[in-house]
Amino acid sequence: MLLCTQTEVLAAAYGEEQAIRMLKEAGFDAFDLSLFRMNAEKDYAMNRPDFRDYAKKLRETASACGIVCSQAHAPFPSSTENPGQDEEIFECIVRSMEAASLVGAEIIVVHPKQHLSYNTCKEELKKLNLGFYRRLIPYCEKFGIRVACENMWQYNKEAGRIIESTCASPEEFCEYLDELDSPWIVGCLDVGHVVLTDQDLGHVIRTLGKSRLKALHVHDNDLHSDSHTMPFVEKIDFSALCGALKESGYEGNFTFECDEFLKKLPKCAYPEGLRLMEKVGRYLISQITQ
Repeated sequence: MLLCTQTEVLAAAYGEEQAIRMLKEAGFDAFDLSLFRMNAEKDYAMNRPDFRDYAKKLRETASACGIVCSQAHAPFPSSTENPGQDEEIFECIVRSMEAASLVGAEIIVVHPKQHLSYNTCKEELKKLNLGFYRRLIPYCEKFGIRVACENMWQYNKEAGRIIESTCASPEEFCEYLDELDSPWIVGCLDVGHVVLTDQDLGHVIRTLGKSRLKALHVHDNDLHSDSHTMPFVEKIDFSALCGALKESGYEGNFTFECDEFLKKLPKCAYPEGLRLMEKVGRYLISQITQ
């Protein structure tokens, strides 16, 4: 089981090549390539015509220092209320799939569409999402990369809190993956999203099982806000996480999505912060594999 973390904060501070080197120096086995900037920055290297050369350069950098890109995260959101804009988003997601595959990722997380209210449009969202992920399968085959659907949340202004959304319940998550019935579409469990939508972490993992669950986003929160910080800083029960992953026979990698922890540190302390994250990650992996 490889220990992995995302590149988002480090790449913003140092550039992607240096971010990759720093993760290796901190002891990580792999990295999750954050491609969020593709939606936000037109001049980002992955949006240029020569993006393939840039992606290959990142892979060469990783290879030279002995680390791999195990997964990636596509730009999001995956949909709006504007069909024309949604087509542009789809094209951007496809480009991110190709770029991630060139860097070496085996899986890319692609958020489901959730621009409609889940409370009132659950079935409509399901229909839209099944079509959306089916449309991605030919590109998975072309680029040799699996797409991972993720469990999501929405914010209810009237209630003043986060509520469940697409694939929040393990039963619905299983329905999505089983109806798609493709080896190219798998599940990524966001640990923080599980507790924010009042789901039981162990139940979700056991229900998905190792045949569906192939990737993780591990981070901590206070059970109310999607704070994406390091485990043991706030309130999630990580013994439940590790116990369920061990019991279910999880075979994927252990991937942090807790960069907000680094953001709270001065930039000069990022290397020390990364080493602490690595130590915590090794401990959690030991609780799953031993």
